[in-house]
This record gives sequence, C-alpha cells and structure tokens, in this order.
Amino acid sequence: MLRPLSLAATASGLVAALTLACTESSDPSADSPTAPSTAAASSSPRLTVQHSGTTNRLQAISPVNARVVWASGVGGTYTVTTNGGRTWHAHVVPGAETLQFRDVQAVSATEAYLLSAGVGTDSRVYKTTDGGQTWKLQFKNQDPNGFYDCFAFWTPDRGLTMADAVNGRFPVIRTTDGRHWTNISSHLPAAQAGEAAFAASGTCVATQGTNRAWIGTGGAAKARILRTSDGGNTWKAYRTPIIQGTPTSGVITVAFRDASHGILAGGELAAPTQFSDNVAVSTDGGRTWQLAKRTPFPGAAYGLSYVGGIRANNVVITGPGGAAWSRTEGQSWHLLPGVQNYWAVAFAGPDAGWLVGTEGRILKVEF
Repeated sequence: MLRPLSLAATASGLVAALTLACTESSDPSADSPTAPSTAAASSSPRLTVQHSGTTNRLQAISPVNARVVWASGVGGTYTVTTNGGRTWHAHVVPGAETLQFRDVQAVSATEAYLLSAGVGTDSRVYKTTDGGQTWKLQFKNQDPNGFYDCFAFWTPDRGLTMADAVNGRFPVIRTTDGRHWTNISSHLPAAQAGEAAFAASGTCVATQGTNRAWIGTGGAAKARILRTSDGGNTWKAYRTPIIQGTPTSGVITVAFRDASHGILAGGELAAPTQFSDNVAVSTDGGRTWQLAKRTPFPGAAYGLSYVGGIRANNVVITGPGGAAWSRTEGQSWHLLPGVQNYWAVAFAGPDAGWLVGTEGRILKVEF
C-alpha cells in the first residue's frame, strides 16, 4: 500500500524517495517561469505566477469555471479564488490542522469537498456549503490499515473515493446524495498483493459522463486500470504498459476527455532522476493501452489534465522533475521551461488552467 504518495509497505523508503524527488528536482527559477522561445511562442501556453496565500504544499486543484477555483494541500489547508486567480484566500479547516488534503472537488464558490489522505482516521471527507465558513465531516475511516487517496465526481452529489487495498479488497466508498458514503468494495475486482493508488494530485481516479470512471493503481506486480461504466456497480480490471512491478511504481494519474479517449501517467518514485516509459493512451475507453512518448522531464508524473474546448487533444502533465504540454495527446511533448515541483494540474478550458505545488505555488496556464 503506497503511503507518502500513498504506501504502507515501506513507508520510510517511500518518504525518502519522495523527498529525493522534490530536492533533486528543485530549481531556484521555479517561481519565475522562463518565456517560451520566439519560434514556439505562438502556440505555447502563457504562464503567470499567482499567489495562493499559503506556503504549505498544495497537492490538488479543482476549477468550477474560469473564475472560481479551489485548491488544497497539507496542514489542513485550502485556498479559493473567485476572480480567476488574481486573488486567492487561504484557510485551514478547524480541527484538521495536521491533515493532508490531497484532493478537492469544487462545486461552486460556496460548495466544495475535501479529502484528507492518511493512515486510519486521518483519511476523511469534509464538505462545505457556505464557502468554507463551516465544514461538515462526512466520512472518517475507522480501519487502522485503511488509507484513502483520491476522489472524483459525476455530479455535485454523486462521486466515489479510492482507497488502498486492505485484506485483498479495495474499500472504495461512493455517495449518491452528496451526504452519505457507502462502501462498495465488493463491487471491485480483487486486489493484488500490495496494490494501491498514489495520493499525489487527487487524480488517481477520473470520471466522465454520467456513469463512467477509471482508477489507476500501482505498488503491485501489475499496474492496472479499474473501469466502471455503470456508476460503480460493476468493475473490470485492465493491464497497462507503463513502468511497474515495484512497491513504488505504477499509474499515478489518469484522465479521459470523452468515453473513448484517455491518458494515464506515473513512473517509479524511487528513481527521480531517471527517464522511463511513464505515459500511455487509450482509444477504447480504457480497455487497452499503448505507450505514448515518455515525459521530457525525469522521474514520475504526478498529475495531468486535458485542456478541453478547442484544445481538446492538448494535455498538460507535471511532477517534481518538471512539467510539459502536448498538442497530440502524448505523442510528443514540449517542456515548460523553469517549471518544477508542481504536483497537480487542472483546466476549466484553454484560457484557464492551473498548476499547484510545493511552498504554496500556483501557476496559471493559458493557451
């Protein structure tokens, strides 16, 4: 079970790998992205540093639209903008000061969910309906071996939360009313020994349409995609071709732009300076996967996102070692110069995307 980016099995080794990934990738210019070359300027994204209001690491980002965006991170922190990022307002959920909010789901300027990842009761789901003035604890994990990683929603009231395997099952929970969460572990395939998800960027699970979802796994002999097309009632598992087979490798992030076309990425956390086959694409709804071009930065990819709109095939991908974008859905990549140590990325459309990362960094991305 993967802990720091999730893990149970070698927790201390994973912490070391994660620390190494961040320190060896550090770049003093990371907060001052270099402008793209003149030759590429017409098609390259524009990058703008924004100020999150916190120095805590941010690990997840969720735009409602081009103006309203929520982000979350460690130290019980979340931050919100209602003007496209010109100003952000950071806060800490009362009573959650030691928690790591590794995922956030924004519904509106007043409504959002937060998922904290951690061992035992540190895994929780909170919800606000008044813009963060109050938070209701909706779920607290009671299994001392449990660890929840990420969630995704079809609608404001329908979503599911992925968890590392416990005793050969995935204790995935689902809500159908936005208030109560039910264990649906019996609906999922049996887990492999050590199989888990990575709580890196809140993107180990993706939803699309009204009932389709995909979960990426690692930490076991095979890195898999778990797929449902009926809202989580039934699931099937499919092999992926990226680097895998160790407790610190596999799928970390997955996204779909429609029912058929998707992309996943990950890598080997224990090799932050190495390049590997860490990206794959699907054209049949996640049943089969083909290797795409590996990322042009070393180490694992933690988060990725489709840009959407008229740039439907464009993808931005990020990790401690760097960030890049593709106009060909991963068949080629263009490095974003000077951009490192960002963990998550999400878009509300071509003119409104954000990267978040260490030290509270937020970078707006516009195509």
